Formats: sequence, structure tokens, C-alpha cells
Amino acid sequence: MGQFAEQVVNGLQLGFVYALIAVGYTMVYGIIKLINFAHGDVIMVGAFVTFFGLVRGIPWPAAILTGMATCALLGVVIERLAYRPLRVKGAPRIAALITAIGVSLFLENFASLRIAFGPDHRQFPAMVTRLQWNVFGVTISSVQVLIAGVTIVLVLILQLVVYRTKIGKAMRAVALDLDAARLMGINVDRVIAFTFAIGSALAAAAGALWAAAYPQIWPYMGIPPGLKAFTAAVLGGIGSIPGALLGAVLMGQAEVLTAAYITTDFRDAVAFALLILVLLVRPAGLLGKAGPEKV
Repeated sequence: MGQFAEQVVNGLQLGFVYALIAVGYTMVYGIIKLINFAHGDVIMVGAFVTFFGLVRGIPWPAAILTGMATCALLGVVIERLAYRPLRVKGAPRIAALITAIGVSLFLENFASLRIAFGPDHRQFPAMVTRLQWNVFGVTISSVQVLIAGVTIVLVLILQLVVYRTKIGKAMRAVALDLDAARLMGINVDRVIAFTFAIGSALAAAAGALWAAAYPQIWPYMGIPPGLKAFTAAVLGGIGSIPGALLGAVLMGQAEVLTAAYITTDFRDAVAFALLILVLLVRPAGLLGKAGPEKV
């Protein structure tokens, strides 16, 4: 029983990281119906910026905040240069999707250049002293506490922003009906840019936490967690923030429990099979709302 509980804790650790990434996917999709495939690479940028802060002796909270601020700016730049021109011209959705893939490839290849981060793997420094505690027979590490604490705080802040602020109210209005929101005087472009900033900042935090748990970073490190988090967002119902959180936790549990009790070779297969099974029953995802078009 104790071993099972430890695996559940490990699944929560993985799920919390996925949750921060999945929320970014689902917020952007909820606002402008775009699958931002470059989101996974923002994770990598956030991890590298945090890394450079840590190696220069900056305390880890400040290093993560620096990474979040940098990626928030990066998200706004990506939206302004790559997606907004297509939206203004009324380009087909497939054009925006292909552009997102192009932005993703650009970030990965640019980061691999020597003038940027370089192609080599780097050892990510420990953000907290690695300790372990035994809580009712379950071993919990300091890294797991760090990941859970940072994730819960950021999700609570996000909830406050979305449901208790004027910009959050505008975000919900734009997600409900973009044209009607514009007619009501809401600056839609500013709301969309703010959404990209928040989603990218959360992705940066996820990148730092991912690196804290699996302490190596490289330019293509954002692909696996980005893909899994996107799958989690679809599983929970893309466009729904609670759905993204639920999907992420389920995805983390599916991966970890499969690796622990079946085999690590099947962990990805079982996670994606779970997605297929859920979508066969609920095509809009667990907490998603049925609509004429989702992806």
C-alpha cells in the first residue's frame, strides 16, 4: 500500500508539471481557437533562463520569476509577429496551425545555435536541497514539495486573475464571443496578448520545475512534456482550465502507474490509449463542452 501511495505521489508530481503547460494550451485555444504548438518550446526557453539565473547565484524564486517574465515577453512577441497578422487578415485556421509548427521549429533550431543556448545537454543545478521525509509510510522528496507548492500557488493566482480581475473578465468575454466582445468595447488584441503572456509564463515555470525533477536541459527538451500536456488538455476538454488540470493529473497518474506496475515501455502507449478511450465516450473531453469543431 505504501509503495502504491508513493507512485501516486510521483504521478501527482508529473501531473502538476503537465498542468502548468496544459493550462497555456487551453487558454490560447479557448480565446482564439489556436493550437499553439510553439508552447512546448517556451518550456525550454523558461528552463534555460532559469538555469542561467541559478548558475549566477540568483535565488531560485527570483530565477523562476525571471524565466516567467522572459517567456511572457516571448509569448507576446510570438503572438504579435506570427499569429496576429494572420488573424487580422482572416487567414484560414490551418495557416495559423502551420505557422505555430514553424515557430516551434524556429525556436528549437535557433536555441541549438552556439550563439544561443547551444546543442549540448546541460546539468540543471538543484534549486532546493534534496531531502526526503517519511509521511505515514510514504516517502516525499523536497523536489516534490517544491513542484506541488509552486504549482498550487500559480494555479490559485491564475484563478484570481481569471475570475476576480477586469482583464480576467475580458478574457472570459472574448472566449465566449470574440466579435461581441469587440463590439462591447473590449480591446481584443490586448486580451489575446495578455493570454499568451500568462500561458507562456506558466510554461516557463513548468520548464523550471521539469528541470528540477529531471535535471538535464537541452534545446529539444520541450517536445515530450509539451506533447503530453497538449494531450492532457484534450483529455480534460481543451478550452477548459479545470479540464486541463484534471487531464494533466490523470495523464501523470497513467504514466507513472503504468511504468511502476506494467513496464516503462508502455507508459506512453497507455497514456495515449486513455485519451482515445475518453474521446470515444466524450469527444469534447472530460470537462469540455460539445461543439461543432474542437481541433
